[in-house]
Amino acid sequence: MTVLALETLVIGGGCFWCVEAPLKELRGVHAIEPGYAGGETPDPTYEQVCTGRTGHAEVVRVTFDPTQISCADLLRIFFVMHDPTTLNRQGNDVGTQYRSAIYWQGAEQEKTAFAVRDEMDKSGVWSNPIVTEIAPLAHFWPAEDYHRDYFARNPGNPFCSAVIPPKIAKMRRLFRDRLVTAAS
Repeated sequence: MTVLALETLVIGGGCFWCVEAPLKELRGVHAIEPGYAGGETPDPTYEQVCTGRTGHAEVVRVTFDPTQISCADLLRIFFVMHDPTTLNRQGNDVGTQYRSAIYWQGAEQEKTAFAVRDEMDKSGVWSNPIVTEIAPLAHFWPAEDYHRDYFARNPGNPFCSAVIPPKIAKMRRLFRDRLVTAAS
């Protein structure tokens, strides 16, 4: 029996619902868990984080198989799927809780995060400089259960139906060869 050596990466690109839904379509992604990181308040609630006073960002913890998708490729996709050039904002979501962030675990992830950020900054994908926070993961606090698979369970939510389908369409268009439905 082969045991998979899965890795985890914690990233934030605005509302965690908007990050979770597109990334779930990637081959090699085994689980995505919404949560909070980067703040000082222990075990914060969604309501506390939404005030912007806890210091936390809405994030997702992505568990992935590095033999199917590398950490670097996952980060390249992350940098294209949201606007990493806007400080503390994604679309109409404004506040530090919506900042673009990568919370690394271990020296290899740290090195990869900075290298991919620099690569993407030089690539011309974005006309403004990338402002993504890159910091060590001090703690990940899981979000309340109702945030898991939020878009799949609430497709009629007006916010979700306006923001998430274009992100999924972009994912399918740009990373077709990386999707679960693509030939392995």
